[in-house]
Amino acid sequence: MSQRTQTSPSARSNATFDDPRWAAVVTRDPRADGQFFYAVKTTGIFCRPTCGARTPKPQNVAFYATQDAAEQAGFRPCKRCRPGQPTLDEQRAVLVTSLCRYIEQSEVMPSLDDLAQRAQMSPHHLHRIFKAITGVTPRAYATATRSRRVRNALSHNDTITEAIYAAGYNANGRFYEESDRLLGMTPKHYRNGGAHTSIRFAVGECALGAVLVAASTRGICAITLGDDPDALVRDLQDRFPRAELVGGDTKFEQWIAQVIGFIETPEQGLNLPLDVQGTAFQQRVWYALQEIPVGTTASYTEIAERIGAPRSVRAVAGACAANTLAVAIPCHRVVRNDGGLSGYRWGVERKRALIEREAAATAAS
Repeated sequence: MSQRTQTSPSARSNATFDDPRWAAVVTRDPRADGQFFYAVKTTGIFCRPTCGARTPKPQNVAFYATQDAAEQAGFRPCKRCRPGQPTLDEQRAVLVTSLCRYIEQSEVMPSLDDLAQRAQMSPHHLHRIFKAITGVTPRAYATATRSRRVRNALSHNDTITEAIYAAGYNANGRFYEESDRLLGMTPKHYRNGGAHTSIRFAVGECALGAVLVAASTRGICAITLGDDPDALVRDLQDRFPRAELVGGDTKFEQWIAQVIGFIETPEQGLNLPLDVQGTAFQQRVWYALQEIPVGTTASYTEIAERIGAPRSVRAVAGACAANTLAVAIPCHRVVRNDGGLSGYRWGVERKRALIEREAAATAAS
């Protein structure tokens, strides 16, 4: 009697309902693709979780971790969802990667229509897929590519005019419209390693060690932490080898005092102008980081979802690593999915200290 109960349709249905994979099959959850396969005993066929076929009865379903396991159990691959082929997401990722390489290798930045024609899909559909996978639009990716070209061209060409055309610009006017935003200074100043550009800076001490604050005419362009004040200054010099580094005046000393005060009492906030330089994607990530409340954390996955690019978790981590404005852009508030601390530009122990200090401040308020 007990054996008949365990193998009855009702028992098999209950076992399937209790399996979390069943919900993914019912909803055709794309996140489950590649995680497992389900087989239908009455048809002898196994499918992807996202298969568009009619949902089978739960008592007829069996789950398998791999395609090989399903085939060894005697099931055939579905001709509709083709579980032996790459998933739709994998196919799209390959396509978008090829388009990224095409953008990078093109002398003239391709239009959306050109990219759509290569992908054999509509411009609107391509725009949506490209953004979902990379986190940025095709145009933003092309702009970032052009930014890298500008920097490289200014470093390797004899004249700015040569650099303009080497970077893929057809007209000087368009280049100069974008150059200040891309470089943070005029092309001539960037080409000369920041020559004739004045950067104010000061070094102070806080609970986390030495802190350097630097500012361009736009606002604060660097906040760095470390153990050696001289090393922080040398790092700033390396970034702008020919810029004029000027010790901060009385007004600037107030800025560094505000930064130190924010580190010590983060609940007070930091209201200073920032000179944020980065790609379109990096800036989207950094703005999202500034929205994380003091005393809380978010995972890299959560940040990727907040900016509308759930598949760009690694790119989010890269943007956090590229941040040069410690605490002002709070990349220390981003943790792994399990809550563990990952790498931090200024040391994991400082990251832990910042998180603990902010949590304590929030709890006390």
